[in-house]
Amino acid sequence: MSPAPLTPGSRIRVVAPSVSLSFVEHRKLGHYLSHLATTRLENLGLEVTFGAHVRESDEFSTSPIRSRVSDLHEAFADPSVDGIMSVMGGFNSNELLPYLDFDLIADNPKFLCGYSDITALQNAIFAQTDLITYSGPHWSSFGMRDHSEITRRSFEHAAFGTEPIVWEPSTWFTDDQWFVAQDNRPTQPSSGWWIVQEGEAEGIAVGSNLSTFALLNGTEYRPELRDRVLFVEVTHSAGIREFRRMLESVLQQPGGDEIAALVIGRFQVESDVNHEEVDATVASIPQLRDIPVIANADFGHTNPQLTFPIGGRAQIRAAREGSRIAFTRA
Repeated sequence: MSPAPLTPGSRIRVVAPSVSLSFVEHRKLGHYLSHLATTRLENLGLEVTFGAHVRESDEFSTSPIRSRVSDLHEAFADPSVDGIMSVMGGFNSNELLPYLDFDLIADNPKFLCGYSDITALQNAIFAQTDLITYSGPHWSSFGMRDHSEITRRSFEHAAFGTEPIVWEPSTWFTDDQWFVAQDNRPTQPSSGWWIVQEGEAEGIAVGSNLSTFALLNGTEYRPELRDRVLFVEVTHSAGIREFRRMLESVLQQPGGDEIAALVIGRFQVESDVNHEEVDATVASIPQLRDIPVIANADFGHTNPQLTFPIGGRAQIRAAREGSRIAFTRA
């Protein structure tokens, strides 16, 4: 089930399923970042509104479960709201899952975008309702002043468009604390996609942040894995060992030994993960034998960050020449 695309004049609701908006606003650049993020979305023709509880904050920089659930339910139920975006990620959106009214969500399908900890919410919604959501920038991501053009264009195409989404590997990337300091942010050269195992496959896209997706193991909120294209990325200093054991925990779930393809997002610089380690890791995992695997793709916790549909159909071609990552529209 695909949500209606956004159009100029669409109203979006910013909610905080995990960390509060207060956490953003109380940082050194918080008000500048908030103003820029909202202005950029308004420049796309969107009306930006905020949930009633987005600024509630406790000692963990989050808010009570009932407040977060209320804002989500209100956003889906309100007929004047066309799309929903997360403030940012965090650590605890999976707390909401037992309390969500999935019938309400299914009856009011809307564009929803976020990433990182929002992975739990997105995959649970797809598992319970078949509603496609989008892994992509948070509202706060639009507060990145420099080097964000590709991320913003990808979001705009995914949110407003109806044509297929086709990725191209970036030639550069950034990986820094842009939300702390916006000046003097150099780009780094990208080596493009890493073709770990060649092959072609097509299937429904699931996953994204690996540690968050793994939280759904053994629950009714984890989507089917069989014949799916699994997208995974990890954060900060998570190295190849941490990546490997988290991935294994997912692949040990029912259907995990029958995924159609694996796409791995760019590792952050502090992880020190390299192409050879990824090759060796994938080669050592029996469940991944004979399926296409591409790594160093532009999604996750580095920039550019490309937007893609969780629950949408992905087409993967991993080849030394002519590789392809694309998503068809329903």
